[in-house]
Amino acid sequence: MSRLAAADRRELLLTAAARVIARDGMVDLTTRAIAAEAGMSQGAFHYCFRSKDELLAGLITSTATHLIEASIAAIEIRDSLEETLRGALRGLWDNIIDPPEKQLALYELTVYALRNSGLRDLSAKQYEGYFIAAARFLEVAAQRTRTEWTVSVSILARLLVTVIDGLGLNWLTDRDRDAAYAVLDVFTQQLVAVASSASVALASDCVIRT
Repeated sequence: MSRLAAADRRELLLTAAARVIARDGMVDLTTRAIAAEAGMSQGAFHYCFRSKDELLAGLITSTATHLIEASIAAIEIRDSLEETLRGALRGLWDNIIDPPEKQLALYELTVYALRNSGLRDLSAKQYEGYFIAAARFLEVAAQRTRTEWTVSVSILARLLVTVIDGLGLNWLTDRDRDAAYAVLDVFTQQLVAVASSASVALASDCVIRT
C-alpha cells in the first residue's frame, strides 16, 4: 500500500467510503471504518484527506466528473435522433447503477447532508455536479446530431436529473432493468419532442463527430 501514489490512495478511500455508506449507513461512517475498508491505516487516511467532510466533498466531485465522462462516452450516433438518445440514455443508466452500492451511498449522502445544517452545501454541490453533467450530455448530444433544443438546456438538465434520480431509487427497490429501460424510452420520446424538427432524421454523411 505504501507504494501507491497519493491519487491512487485517494481513489481507494473514496471507493471504500462508498461501500461503507451503502452497507452501514452514514452513522457508522468514520475515518477508522473507511481506512479499514480500504486496507489502510488512519494515518494513511489523514495523509490523503484532512477530514471525513473533505473526503465526502471529494466523493461528490469525483462522482460528478465520472458522470460527465460517462454521459459523453455513451453518445453513439445512430440512424435517428430518437435511437441515438435511447442508446445514450440506456448506456448512461447502465453506468450509473454499476455498482448499485455506489448509487445507494449517494442517496445516503444526500439525506445525511440535508439533515446536518453544517453540511447542506455538500448536497447543493452534489446536485450542481449532476446538473452540469446532464447539461453537458444534452449539449454534446445536440452538437453531434445537429439538434437544437427548443427548451432551455438548464431546464432539460434538471428534468434529466429528476428522471434518473427517481428511477435510480425505484430501481434499487426492485432491480427491474426492463422496467427502467421502458421509462427511459418514454423519456427519450419526450426529449425528441422538444428537439428541432430539422434534425430528427440523421444522415450518416452529415453527422458532426466531436
